[in-house]
Amino acid sequence: MELMVLLNALVTRLLFVLHSLIGVWRVTAVKKEPKYWLLALLNLLLCLETGLTLKFKQGRGYKWFSPAIFLYLICTVPSLWLLEIHHGTQYCGNEPGAVQVNVSNQDFNQSKDSSHGSEGMDHHIIQTAKVFVNQLSTICETVWTLALHQTFLLLLVVGRWLLPIGVEITRDQLSQLLLMFVGTAADILEFASETLDIEDVRKNYALINAILAVWTWSMLQFPLDLAVQHIGCKPTASTRRIPSLLLCRYSAELWNIGVSLFIQDGPFFIVRSILMGHFRIFNQMLVFFTAKNILVVTLQLYRLAVITLDFRATILQKSRKGEVSCCPCEPYEASTHATTDQDNEMKEFVAFPPKEESQVPSQN
Repeated sequence: MELMVLLNALVTRLLFVLHSLIGVWRVTAVKKEPKYWLLALLNLLLCLETGLTLKFKQGRGYKWFSPAIFLYLICTVPSLWLLEIHHGTQYCGNEPGAVQVNVSNQDFNQSKDSSHGSEGMDHHIIQTAKVFVNQLSTICETVWTLALHQTFLLLLVVGRWLLPIGVEITRDQLSQLLLMFVGTAADILEFASETLDIEDVRKNYALINAILAVWTWSMLQFPLDLAVQHIGCKPTASTRRIPSLLLCRYSAELWNIGVSLFIQDGPFFIVRSILMGHFRIFNQMLVFFTAKNILVVTLQLYRLAVITLDFRATILQKSRKGEVSCCPCEPYEASTHATTDQDNEMKEFVAFPPKEESQVPSQN
């Protein structure tokens, strides 16, 4: 096992566990009940996955799916749910928060001076850690929740980058996937923060749960790599059907369209339309992002129509030429290989003529 592969696999999962534990700590601090520390037991699944990956995959990833990212979602999403639901009862202003931070800074300086004068460096480090934790505890709860959302999405992208890739995905495909994840994370963060910050939404408990459910559903696209990988189908009798041929050739594009329509922009548009149509909630940003979702859904449907028409034209062209292609995943490459094979056979025929024809002049 390579040292860098092992290091990346362990460090990335360690970051996942630390961030998940911070989320659990915030839940226990807000709820003021130690029983919520039981949420930390979910990290045992991530530890088990780490051991199995190191043993059977030598630390590298799997094809089309990342178990580490999926388990990170399982460990972190429940804490964010509890914080967002409890968020409705939290009201804090800027001025009290600033006063508390200043007091904490004063306590920090006093503990620093006392530690230098009496008990040495060890006591100083302990006191510094205590003051730092107390200072973090004074930060407004809304700021904490938003910061956890932001770092959660950033870690999903950075963690997917740091995780060792498998042999099935290339560096070029990984770079495409990371660029897609950056845009996806920004849209998801905007959806959660923009809808949950509306005062009328905070008064409706069922609406909060519905928005969080859609947010959780949209997060499920991060463990999947299908948007940049084509399905490797083989020319069998089952792939002669038109839907199978279409999926075979445009698997990555179709998955990208499906994610946008059914996992991200489609559900986001439905939620925002319900907020405006049924609950009569209107603001400038809500209208703008609803229009943006409509535009994206329309463009994705247009892209699907273009792919279908292009595929239909390719099938018709091949049928007119009398060509049979079981799985035109790479139609141009297949035709190129076929032409090359025919050319090679022709060259061999010219270079080595049949023996019967070469012996007839010798008899005359």
